[in-house]
Amino acid sequence: MSRQNYLFTSESVSEGHPDKVCDRISDEIVDLFFKEAAKAGMDASKVRVACETLATTNRVVIAGEVRTSLDEKAMKSKVKSAARKAIKAIGYEQDGFHWKKCKIDVLLHPQSADIAVGVDEAGNKDVGAGDQGIMFGYASRETPELLPAPIYYAHKILETLTLARKKGEGAAAKLGPDAKSQVTVKYENGKPVGVTQIVLSTQHLDESLTSADVRKIVEPYIRQALPDGWISKDTVWHINPTGKFVIGGPDGDAGLTGRKIIVDTYGGAAPHGGGAFSGKDPTKVDRSAAYAARYLAKNVVAAKLADRATIQLSYAIGVAKPLSIYVDLHGTGKVDEAKLEEVLGKLVDLSPNGIRNHLGLNKPIYAKTSAYGHFGRKAGRDGSFSWEKTDLVDALKKAVA
Repeated sequence: MSRQNYLFTSESVSEGHPDKVCDRISDEIVDLFFKEAAKAGMDASKVRVACETLATTNRVVIAGEVRTSLDEKAMKSKVKSAARKAIKAIGYEQDGFHWKKCKIDVLLHPQSADIAVGVDEAGNKDVGAGDQGIMFGYASRETPELLPAPIYYAHKILETLTLARKKGEGAAAKLGPDAKSQVTVKYENGKPVGVTQIVLSTQHLDESLTSADVRKIVEPYIRQALPDGWISKDTVWHINPTGKFVIGGPDGDAGLTGRKIIVDTYGGAAPHGGGAFSGKDPTKVDRSAAYAARYLAKNVVAAKLADRATIQLSYAIGVAKPLSIYVDLHGTGKVDEAKLEEVLGKLVDLSPNGIRNHLGLNKPIYAKTSAYGHFGRKAGRDGSFSWEKTDLVDALKKAVA
C-alpha cells in the first residue's frame, strides 16, 4: 500500500525565466508557421517545425528545421518579429535584455528528407511518428483540474504574481519578469492538506528592496493563490533567500528551449518520457502523444474509474500505431487495468494523425502553453488545451461496463 502521510515538493518558473523565454519564442514560431500557412491556403497538416531557441545578454539565436511552401526570406523577417513581440509581452525592457535592442539570429533550415519520409502522408492515412519515444500522461483527484497539488499551486503562485505585475498593481509593479516558486505540500491520509515550505525568488527592479520588502509585496498574492487554511503559523517562508535579485532573465542566466520538462508536466509526481514539448509541431509525438496520454488519464479519473492514473504510450519513427499502451491506476482503480488498456486503444485513434485530428492540434494554439504548465489548464474556444477536455467520460464508462 502506498504511503498516506508524507511531504512532496514541486517547483515552477515564470514566463520571464530564461528557459521559459526560449520556450515562448519557440512556440510563437510554431504558431506563426500555422498562421502563415493558413493565409497562404496551405494544408495545416503539412506544416513541420522543430524550433530551438537560445537566449543570453541581448542576444537570441533561433535554430531548427522547418518545412513549408512559404517564402523563406519573408518568413525569416516574420520569425524575428514574432520573437521580439514575445519578449515584449513577457516584459523585458532592461539594459541587458530588451525586446527592441537584442540581436536576433535566425538559423532555420529545411527538414531532413530522411525524417520527412517517415511522417508524410503520401496518400496514406497511417502517418508515422516523427521519432521513437515514450510518453506519459497522469491525472489525480487532488485538484479540480485533476493535476497534482504541488505543481498546480506552484504554477498558480507565479501566475497570480505575473498578472499583478503586468497590471501594475501597487508594489507588484516593482517586480521583474523572472521568478521561481516552490511549494512543499503536506499529505494526510493520501490527501493534500497544507504547505510546510514556500519558496519564491523573484526579480525586482528597485535595487533598494530587501528580502523582507519583497515578502511584504508577494505574501498577499501567495496567500490568494493557495487554498484557505493551507498556510499555518508553522509554514516556513523562503522569499529571495539569497537577497538581491535585480539582474534576471537571459541577462543573468542563458536560456534554452526544453529545459523545464518537469515544470511543464506533473512536477515530478509522475514519470516523464524525456522529450520536451515547446517548438515542435504536433507530428512530433514528444508533444502530441504526451497530450493524448494526459487526455486519456484525465478522462479515466474524471469517469471515476480511478483516483489516480498513469498512462504510457510508446512509438517508433515512421510507425503509425503505438507499440504499447500501459495503464497504472496505483491501486485506486475500479476496473481491470488490462481491460482499460484494450478499451483506450479502441476509443481513440492513437496514431500521430489520429491524435492530431481528435484533439485538433493542427492550429496556432501553442504559445499559451509555454508557461505555467501544459496540463491542468482550461480548454479554450480557439482549440487550445483540447487535451484537458473530459468528453470521453461517457464512452469510457460504457466501454468498461
